[in-house]
Amino acid sequence: MKIENPNPIQWQFSERAQQLQSSAIREILKITQRPEIISFAGGLPSPATFPVDVMKAAYDKVLTETGKQALQYGPTDGYAPLREWIANSLSTEGTTILPEQILMVSGSQQALDLLGKVLIDEGSPVLVETPSYLGALQAFSVYRPEFRSVQTDEHGLVPASIAGMADGARLLYSLPNFQNPTGRSLSLERRQELVETCARLGLPLIEDDPYGALSYKGEPMPRMVSMNPDGVIYMGSFSKVLTPGIRLGYVCAPLPLVRRLELAKQAADLHTAQITQMVVHEVVKDGFLDRHIPTIRTLYANQCQVMLDAMAEHFPEGVTWTRPEGGMFIWVDLPKQIDATKLLDQAIAARVAFVPGAPFYANQPETNTLRLSFVTVPPERIREGIATLGQLIKSQL
Repeated sequence: MKIENPNPIQWQFSERAQQLQSSAIREILKITQRPEIISFAGGLPSPATFPVDVMKAAYDKVLTETGKQALQYGPTDGYAPLREWIANSLSTEGTTILPEQILMVSGSQQALDLLGKVLIDEGSPVLVETPSYLGALQAFSVYRPEFRSVQTDEHGLVPASIAGMADGARLLYSLPNFQNPTGRSLSLERRQELVETCARLGLPLIEDDPYGALSYKGEPMPRMVSMNPDGVIYMGSFSKVLTPGIRLGYVCAPLPLVRRLELAKQAADLHTAQITQMVVHEVVKDGFLDRHIPTIRTLYANQCQVMLDAMAEHFPEGVTWTRPEGGMFIWVDLPKQIDATKLLDQAIAARVAFVPGAPFYANQPETNTLRLSFVTVPPERIREGIATLGQLIKSQL
């Protein structure tokens, strides 16, 4: 029986809930669902790269041969054969990664949340790049850290700048390969210096690596976890090399930390879907990624070059941008007087979208910056959209 005239509930949200903020990118993506919009906003992999037939065959095989296991609850740390495959793929001649160091997660975003939950107390110093990945800033912000922005330059994070701000810090978060949002990568020398600096300071280093396999030259840089597996926390994902819809990622961490992360995950969702892990293992176990990833690299390299060529043709003097050698993003610095958020309003009216750069800064945002993604837009639409954006920028000078 329905209650008549109930008193409205006065919701008492926690302080944590009250300070939650929506992702600027997610809000922009709502607008860009309109087909007439040329969207350089989303950090979405190209659907043209999704191996639909391979995934379908793997689902059929898993459900036919091991359906009851696949549809059952699974262990919190993940499907053992897939964890073993990941551990082997991360191991090098000088470094052995154990399956026990791998925790499967429901996308890298869950890994960021679990790391924040386990490592960050309110007011804890957390070191991040300038700018940094918006999703990480969101995930860590829930736990109310004190963000400290590490110096960066055109070559990415500057390891020498860390020592002066590392006192009491719980972690340093980095994206060394084709960083989101800038597309920059750390050189081998800087990787070694960064690992050595963090080791000397006793500072845990997070190596978030969703784009490392997407080097246009086909030569991924050495992973920092292989340089110091006791001090580096490695995050990987199948979203950019298979499909994001499966929501499957993993963390490789020293055993004391991975056990804490497992307990935190157990409290959050018990485990990541068993069937998804079994299907992904079926897909990757026989070398499919070695054959598939080069097709992604070729597509993205071609579309990146189309965008770079169009920018060189249509963007005015005073505008600079990165020239990534992999990944999905180009970072643009506009003349100081141009506010990218206001420019976005004009761009959307002209049927072009991008992401303003300000939300990617933990402190002191630079409002004259923006991020462009090229992987989901066909070449002819890239040229059209960049020409339009170039005209809008010129009109602000």
